[in-house]
Amino acid sequence: MRDGTDFWTLIVIFGLAAVTVITRSFFFISKKDFHLPNWAQRGLQYAPIAALSAVIIPEIVMTQGQLIATLQDARIYGALAGAAIFYWRRDTLACIIGGMAVYLPMRMMLGW
Repeated sequence: MRDGTDFWTLIVIFGLAAVTVITRSFFFISKKDFHLPNWAQRGLQYAPIAALSAVIIPEIVMTQGQLIATLQDARIYGALAGAAIFYWRRDTLACIIGGMAVYLPMRMMLGW
């Protein structure tokens, strides 16, 4: 073993790897079919939306852990433009292109 890597560190790494493999392969190891209850299936439908919101919204309204205090922030206008385009067209690619078309010029030319 090299300097800085002791026995307990290796035990923890291998233990965490084993727990990860076992928990992720639980449904593959079992021989009988496993069906989620209806309430769990309904709840999982909202997981992608919740995950995206948890990542994107703080990125839009915060800078370095603080809420933005000015409206001179290109992220706000890019997000609003993207949301408006998505509401209008229901097209994810158009939403991304439209939001970036508003965000980039404001960011690069105005320095927002």
